[in-house]
Amino acid sequence: MISKKSRNAINIISAISVAGVAVGTAALVIILSVFNGFDGLIRNLFTAFDPDIKITALHSKTFSPLPAQLDALEKNTMLAAFSLTLEENALLEYDGQQMIATIKGVDDSYNSVTGIDSMLVAGDYALWHQGVPLGIAGRGISYSMNLGLDYILPVKVHIPSRTAEIRGNFSDAANLINTANVYTNGIFAVQQEYDNKYYIVPIDFAREVLEYDDDISAIEIKLKSDNDMAVVSKQLQNLFGKDFLVADRNEQHKFLFQVMKSEKWVIFFILVFILVIASFNVIASLTMLIIDKKKDINVFRSLGANNMQVRNVFFIEGMLISLMGAIIGLAAGGFISWLQQHYGLVKLGREGAFIIDAYPVIVQAGDFVVIFVTVLFIGFLAAWYPVRYITRKFTISDY
Repeated sequence: MISKKSRNAINIISAISVAGVAVGTAALVIILSVFNGFDGLIRNLFTAFDPDIKITALHSKTFSPLPAQLDALEKNTMLAAFSLTLEENALLEYDGQQMIATIKGVDDSYNSVTGIDSMLVAGDYALWHQGVPLGIAGRGISYSMNLGLDYILPVKVHIPSRTAEIRGNFSDAANLINTANVYTNGIFAVQQEYDNKYYIVPIDFAREVLEYDDDISAIEIKLKSDNDMAVVSKQLQNLFGKDFLVADRNEQHKFLFQVMKSEKWVIFFILVFILVIASFNVIASLTMLIIDKKKDINVFRSLGANNMQVRNVFFIEGMLISLMGAIIGLAAGGFISWLQQHYGLVKLGREGAFIIDAYPVIVQAGDFVVIFVTVLFIGFLAAWYPVRYITRKFTISDY
């Protein structure tokens, strides 16, 4: 494709064409790998706290699971554990500080479902001590209220009563609020949304202050294998019926993941457009090559070559430019992504300001296939146009 003996403009433009395709291809690999990294990071942050499958009622805040349903969950061999939870907004008060948060009542199996004990940054995971209820606060709540783990001052949980009769007398307003005390025993950190929202308490404590008997907000489930998720989701939907929502890990944050996927492919098409612009170098290179080789083409034709054979020579030249650029770009992009993945060369900002120090990168083989096919398709169009039309205009007469 590029003669070592020649340094004319055609060879220079051909080299620029290869470089342009290679740079565009490498950019596609790197950008998509970074998006994969952020997608994986966010999924890990959410799945660290969220269950594999979550069952909630569609038409009410709470529900009472039937004994037969709980028994079916116990006997399901594809489930590693399940936990009953109860959530409600409450006013938390501690040493003069007040904050609206969500109390989440959990049972003894909750740690097996989420591994909440591995997320603690202070204290221990325990929900009871000698009959006294204990709470686990999100780090955001802890900072906002300056919570202590000294068991001297309790956190007061204030929730409007569900059963108290409203008489319109302000002197009786205190009777409309249920108040209970809980001592903070630990602080967890997952990600900001959860850290600023949740205060975990025993489910019996939550039921008492909320005036529920056996109601729950959700059943949270951990599977033995992620491969069973679709099968188990279908089984549970049949078990609980159409009045319940059985949401797997992706469906629990469906909008967020859809937005991230859309952003990834929007960026992909923007870079593809840039790659199309870069492919004009291929058109220019082939055009100048065809004009420069007019005499050689005539000789070739005089030897018996037809129009199709002549065109194929230049078409293969154009495809080789795209193929070489694609291979170089995939190799360069993959190598740069590998360096970033293992050594974190490009940092996000000040150390400690983010949950990670460097841009996350995940290289996926599927992206390489999509990029390679895309680059070759663009290269096909870039080679087809000058070969089909320029050769006809300058060198090949129709007959």
